[in-house]
Amino acid sequence: MKSIKFVNGLVPAIIQDSQSREVLMLGYMNQDALDQTLASKKITFYSRSKQRLWMKGEESGNTLELVSIKNDCDSDALLIQAKPAGPTCHKGTKTCWGEVSRVNYYEIERLENSIQDRIENPKNGSYVSALISEGINKVAQKVGEEAVEVVIEAMDNNDALFLEESADLLFHYLILLQAKGYSLKEVLAVLKLRNSNN
Repeated sequence: MKSIKFVNGLVPAIIQDSQSREVLMLGYMNQDALDQTLASKKITFYSRSKQRLWMKGEESGNTLELVSIKNDCDSDALLIQAKPAGPTCHKGTKTCWGEVSRVNYYEIERLENSIQDRIENPKNGSYVSALISEGINKVAQKVGEEAVEVVIEAMDNNDALFLEESADLLFHYLILLQAKGYSLKEVLAVLKLRNSNN
């Protein structure tokens, strides 16, 4: 981490959920707060109103566990990724902007990264590695098979099976995308473009 430029002894710290990537809150840190955060792995701020250090959640128990810290291009602001233990805002909402949690794409990104790793570093016993070794036609065929199974379950009344088959379809579709050198983000970009043209 580059040398931080404190202004009047403080630097703004943007807190982001390490999984959902939602912005949770904004606080301020001085050098002591930063040092304590790094040492304890619990996000600690400098309270301008109380004129002292305070660990987020010291009273409520809704702490923020440190995952990573980055400073921006000018070294005068911090982006801190954290794991929240409960609502971040003192008003009981997940964020200080009262936002409802969005869809968590972080898990899909993790799955895509895992698939990519199995493609680039084949592993014995790995389903993904074995499927990829059979070639792109086999991967595409599996997506087709899973799509048919989703259609069949959609016409039935077993919700659990429908969700299971939907998960299988998404998983194999992600494998196909990676095998073709693409990611779900690129598919979403096409949908976004279509939406803007409507």
